[in-house]
This record gives sequence, C-alpha cells and structure tokens, in this order.
Amino acid sequence: MATPSTISKGLSATLFERAGMPPVKDLIPCSLQHVLASFAGVITPALIIATMCEFGEEQKTAIIQVALILSAIDSLLQQFPLFGRMGSGLPILTGVSFAFLPAFQAVGIEFGFSSLLGAELVGGAVAIAFGTFYSKVKFLFPPLVTGTVIFTIGVSLYPTAIRYMAGGEGTPGFGGIENWIVGLITFAVVFGLTNFGRGTVKLGAIFFGIVIGVLVSIPFGMVDPSGVAEAGWFSLPKLFPFDIEFDIAACLTLAVVYIMVNVQLIGDLSASTMGSMNRMPTEHEIGGALKAQGLVSMISSVFGGMPTSAFGQNVGIIVSNRVINRWVFAGAAFIFLAAGLVPKLSAVLTMIPQPVIGGATISVFGTITLNGIRILVKDGLTPRACTVFGVSVAFGLGIAQVSGSLAGPGMPAWIATIFGTSAITPCAIMAIVLNNILPPEPRPDVIDLRPDGQEETERLDKAVASGDAAKQGRIE
Repeated sequence: MATPSTISKGLSATLFERAGMPPVKDLIPCSLQHVLASFAGVITPALIIATMCEFGEEQKTAIIQVALILSAIDSLLQQFPLFGRMGSGLPILTGVSFAFLPAFQAVGIEFGFSSLLGAELVGGAVAIAFGTFYSKVKFLFPPLVTGTVIFTIGVSLYPTAIRYMAGGEGTPGFGGIENWIVGLITFAVVFGLTNFGRGTVKLGAIFFGIVIGVLVSIPFGMVDPSGVAEAGWFSLPKLFPFDIEFDIAACLTLAVVYIMVNVQLIGDLSASTMGSMNRMPTEHEIGGALKAQGLVSMISSVFGGMPTSAFGQNVGIIVSNRVINRWVFAGAAFIFLAAGLVPKLSAVLTMIPQPVIGGATISVFGTITLNGIRILVKDGLTPRACTVFGVSVAFGLGIAQVSGSLAGPGMPAWIATIFGTSAITPCAIMAIVLNNILPPEPRPDVIDLRPDGQEETERLDKAVASGDAAKQGRIE
C-alpha cells in the first residue's frame, strides 16, 4: 500500500492526514480520480431508472442533476458532520450508486415511480433510526459479518466492470474488439502507474488512466462532444417534481433493503478505515454515517432523486493509496456539485466511454474483495468463520446469479423483490443469522486435541502419583 515513505519526497504528507490543506497540485488529481471512478456510478443508475420509467429528456436531465447534487451533499456531510452527528468524519465518498438499483428497478416496475419516492422517504427514516440505535444492534455486525458482506460486494461488482469494458450491455457494439482494446489499454495504464509510478502520478493513476483511455477511444468514434454544446450553463433542481405516494408493500420492501444497504455502508466504512487508518470505525462514526445517508435519502425523495450509499470502487482507491485528507473528498464533492448545477460540465463528464470506466475500475473491485477478506480474518479464520462465510456467500451469489430462482409458483412476490434482486441482501441476512445461531468456538488455547479418554487417564495418573486420588473421588 502507498504511504508517504513509498512515494516521492516532494509529495505533501498532508494527503495522508485527515486535517490540513494539501497543495493544489496534489489535491486536484486525487480529487479528480475519485470523481472519475464514481461518476458513471452516479449517473448510470439514474439513467436506468429514468429509462425504465420512460422519462422524457427533461426528466432524465432532472434526475441526473439531483443525483450529482445529492452525492455532493452526502460526501460533504461525511467529511464535515452536521452538528457532529450527521456524518462519519471518515475517509469515504458517498453518493447515488448501484447499491439500490436492483431493488429500485423491481419496486419501480411493480409500484411506479411515485410509490418508489414514498418508499424512499420511509427508507431514509429507517436509516436514521438504524443509525440512532446502532449501538444497540451493533452486535449483529461483527467483523465476520461485515467482512463477508464486503467480499460479496466486491465479487458482485466484477460483472459491472466487465460490462463497462465490453461497451455497456445493450449497446450496438457490446463485446466488440474495439471496446476491449480501449478497456484493456486503460487497465494497463492504471495498473502500470499504480505499481510502477511515483508521487502524484501514482496517486492519480485512475485519473491519468482515464485521460489516456479517452484519448485512445477518440479514433474509434467513442467520444461524442455534441451534448456539450446543447447543454445549458446553470440549472437548479425542482422541489416535488413528481407526486409522492405511499404503498405499504413498497415501503416495507425498501425498508428491508435500506437496512441491508446500511450493512454495506458499515462494511465500506470498515474497509476504508481499516485499510487506510489501521483501525475500525467507532460506534459514533458509524451511527453518524448511517444518519447522514438517511437524511440525504429523504431530501432526495422530495427532489425526485435516488438514495445514496458508499462507492465501493472508491473504497478501493482509498485503501490502495491511503490518501485520507478530508479536502480530497470535499474537492470531489464540489466537482459533483458544480456538475449538477452546470449542465455543460456534467455533459463533459458524460463523454467518457464506458470501456474506459471499466478498464480503470476493475482492479479497484479486486481490492474491495481482498479488503473484505482482510476484515473477515481479523478475529481468525476458524472453522466456524469459514462456515458462516462460505454458506452466506453461496446463498448470496447463487440466488443473484440464477434469475427467477425466487419467483416461481407459490412464491410471494415480495420475497423475490427483497432477496432476489441483489447478492448483498441474502448474503447479509444469512451471515447475521448463522453468526448468531452457531455456538461460539472454543478459544485456541483451550482446545483439547488429545484422543477421547486420554485427558481423564492423564488426570488420574497424576492424582495417584501425588497421593490425591482419594480426594478426587474417582478411584477406590
């Protein structure tokens, strides 16, 4: 992992500290690489939901705008907690992400967008309550559970990176050689700079990799600048652009999903903090993060947007370079805010081809998986831990990979909605249940590996030898 001792002496040590303002020349590339690694994750879920709901161009622009602005607000709250309570104060980038997408698609199709917003409002309240009482339920989320969930999150993201590298599922050239050429060149640049670069080049590996990837993609006709000229210069989001309706089934469904995504947020916070600061987050920090996520989600619903969570790919960046300065993440948040208020800037960022994003982030997803393993083995990889981990991952990934496995005859629709849309939910629930029903494992220092009966024989021999056999009441 990158530390001040492994990079050039000219790089500011402030980057590796939470407080202080690093030099602009170091700050900009570090902030931009977080933006570029997560930008597609911010706008793509919004675009998918807008397409699913058959929104017009103006409505699509509005939902993307809200996604960018709310991502900025959530990230700022995480760096500078409101009243010291709403936000974690930890190195994490948060915003609209893919975490809620499968559940939102299922609920949106079944209940409609207005009911989706109502359920989002309720889900945000559930998240705040979860954060408020986290200290009472934290026993449900030990390193074994959070490590298992993080591992599943990382593995679940692999197909996302591959879809990007292949050009974006559903596009005319999906899986074509040109997409893979661009994606692999981008990956090679990021990999090379990460492992052989120094200083700012090393820390900004993803940013520079994306820049080179975009340049490589131009001859293939993957960059279309026409949207920049058509975009406006300034725009504010509208309050209540859609009706908000409350459907009990939709609200209950998303309430459960919110708790599971909160487990993911806890996992991402744990991975980020452990990987960059060599400690686990405190109860107060985790509770603050959950409450901020819930508050922003409630705000997002009244603006017709989507909820927020942590960006898994950015956790990988944080763990890889250990840059934890709060102004790096604030800088990324201000870029999101500017992109949301200035459509032209947003249009520039949307020009980045999907193969470039995939090539730049696939190794990051691998880092997330490995960090899940790191947390998982924190208390030792015992047979009990292996059972919880193996069974939970098998259920999570297995159900997610078999489409319709929970949607057969007689199966309630809500089961498929809650458990069949994402690997994270069944994995998290199974890990929590198994961790609480399996008996605790004996401590290694008291495990008896002797054959049956040998312990009693040895004890009696010692008793006879010491003349205390009669006191033991075991021999005549």
